[in-house]
Amino acid sequence: MTDTPIVSVKDLSVHFKSSPEDVAAVRNVSFDIHKGETLALVGESGSGKSVTAMSILQLLPYPTAYHPSGSITFGGEELVNAPEDKLLPLRGDRISVVFQEPMTSLNPLHTIGQQIGEVLTVHHQMNETGARERTVELLEQVGLPDPRGRLASFPHQLSGGQRQRVMIAMALANEPDLLIADEPTTALDVTVQAQILKLMKELQDNFHMAILMITHDLGIVRKTADRVCVMTDGEIVETGNTENIFSAPQHDYTKKLLAAEPRGEPLQPEPDAREIITGKDIRVWFPVKRGVLQRTKDYIKAVDGVDIRVMEGHTVGVVGESGSGKTTLAMGLVRLEHSQGQIDYMGASIQGHTRKMMRPLRREMQVVFQDPFSSLNPRFSISQIIEEGLIIHGLEPSAEARRNIVSKVLAEVELDPQMQDRYPHEFSGGQRQRIAIARALVVEPKLIVLDEPTSALDVSVQAQIVDLLRRLQDSHKLAYIFISHDLKVVRALADEVIVMKAGKVMEHGPAAQIFKDPRDPYTRTLISAAFDLETDDAPDARR
Repeated sequence: MTDTPIVSVKDLSVHFKSSPEDVAAVRNVSFDIHKGETLALVGESGSGKSVTAMSILQLLPYPTAYHPSGSITFGGEELVNAPEDKLLPLRGDRISVVFQEPMTSLNPLHTIGQQIGEVLTVHHQMNETGARERTVELLEQVGLPDPRGRLASFPHQLSGGQRQRVMIAMALANEPDLLIADEPTTALDVTVQAQILKLMKELQDNFHMAILMITHDLGIVRKTADRVCVMTDGEIVETGNTENIFSAPQHDYTKKLLAAEPRGEPLQPEPDAREIITGKDIRVWFPVKRGVLQRTKDYIKAVDGVDIRVMEGHTVGVVGESGSGKTTLAMGLVRLEHSQGQIDYMGASIQGHTRKMMRPLRREMQVVFQDPFSSLNPRFSISQIIEEGLIIHGLEPSAEARRNIVSKVLAEVELDPQMQDRYPHEFSGGQRQRIAIARALVVEPKLIVLDEPTSALDVSVQAQIVDLLRRLQDSHKLAYIFISHDLKVVRALADEVIVMKAGKVMEHGPAAQIFKDPRDPYTRTLISAAFDLETDDAPDARR
């Protein structure tokens, strides 16, 4: 590292205009980042990490957001309140950002090739051929399968993890001096996490790039960061060398973060538990059409012959890399995706059900989607979002009673009921995910598909959500299909695990057996990668 910082933040405060008084999101924050250094901003959702980072490029919604105090210099030049013509050459070239939620950051109307190519043509005036070849090279570097074939894909045609890899490729396209990585591995499975972190480290070494890492994953912080700033309630409460922070934390809040992780044992279903949903030989094949007449030439076998059974009070964890078919399996099972095979719900076949026939069952089958921001209506208040299910299914005609129910379920997911008149954009990523969980819980379903429900949450809230899901399951005998790449969370919640790769089941059995003694090499690779990232104490499967 050089003596002169590339970025210097001094006494920075950020307020948001609100009624009756402005909200202080960040208060008197100071830190430096040097060339070749990785600085991690760590803290719970809503602590001010992302607001601080977005202030560097002045990406906050001004004049709603403003700086009552502070200075941000990049290469010696002041950025606070800098004119747009000074900021534009920096954005995406010398300073790049990997945003937390790729689906809302990528343009849904442009292909992947167009979006990455635009970065190269705007800042480097590359021609179409050069930009195309560089884009393929970047997609290869971030581990996207069939990179040349994916150039014509749109964001909705990729999995959550694949979209995040596209975002990382776009951010690294111009080999920036500073990379702001806002939860860069949130949507990635554990093996790709390791690849991406290794790639970022290699690029950092090659180009002497500085990285501002924003994350709630303390395992990643310990593995990648040189220094750590711990934030809570808009303030930095502790700063220091990474090893010192982990080995000898001084502040109580830092100690709390380091001690927080999903704990406890998964609930075991009763021996005579009812069968909620069963799938036999589930297949979801997408046709590949070519030629002028668009005839089907082949199929993408996203899910290929999977069996699954979920009992009352039972949690089946579905794990695997991005694109392995985890989410597609769950969507096919609850008939949100066209599928083949036998599907029985509460003892009756639903495979031939039309959309109209499925509608009465939708209350009993709820889904918490991976990306909370894109699944919450931005025009609805939180109260309207959560009560929508009550209205649609005719569960409560009284507006006052619905408001009371919404208050109760918000309290259950650790949110202040007085927040229910706010809108999704006013919440952090973790808070939005809790709102999505509340929306699913409010109609008292029998089955909940949880698609990466903790991926956007900090470690302490992950533990709270796992405990909450376990308590709800115990009291209401809920059945869960739990999709996740975080094997630590899966181990705390699921009593049965299905390991998928390329649409097929590689291993299926009791969670305790799979974590202790996995039979398949792919399962051993997943478990080893997960626990190598988090701790030196991996399960017996590390061999």
